[in-house]
This record gives sequence, C-alpha cells and structure tokens, in this order.
Amino acid sequence: MKRRSRRKRLTLDSVLKKELEDDEFRVHFTAELARNEIARLVVRVRKELRLTQVELAKRASTTQAVIGRLESGTDKRIPSLPLLSRIAAATGRRLTLSFQNRIK
Repeated sequence: MKRRSRRKRLTLDSVLKKELEDDEFRVHFTAELARNEIARLVVRVRKELRLTQVELAKRASTTQAVIGRLESGTDKRIPSLPLLSRIAAATGRRLTLSFQNRIK
C-alpha cells in the first residue's frame, strides 16, 4: 500500500511570492510583465484594425521586424516611449501610462 506524502505542496503562487522577495528577481520579473503587456496590447489593437505588421510599421514609421519583435516578446528591451507613441498615433489611440501597486 502506498503512503501519501505529507509534504506541503508548492504552488506557483507560493514560489512566486518567495522569489519576489529578491530585489533582482523582482526587477527582471516586472520588466518581463511590462514587455508582455505591451506585446498583447499592440497585437490586440493591430488585429482590431485588421492591419498587418507591415501596414502598422509603415503607419508608425518603423519596420515590420521591429513590430514583429515587439509583438513576439523576443526583444529583451522595453520599447521606447517615442515608438509606443507612434504606434498609438498610427492606430488612432492615445498612449497612457500609470503607476500601480507593487507586486507582492
């Protein structure tokens, strides 16, 4: 007969909570969240407008490669505010920024 282990099970939330106590991890994790959110927003608005990456790039005075990297998250840099402003203008949107509560 197998005995069940009485060890406490780790959850993603519990591991993440512990890791976020580390300042360096928190900085990198927060930057990754920002890149992912920007990518999701750009993809969403581009698709809403039924634009290709090439069309959006032309409207925003950039290249398809830049839009592709931004949308895929393969570029480890956070996009510049001027680029995001051009994308917003190219899609008829207004760029907004906010400060939110810290990840706990």
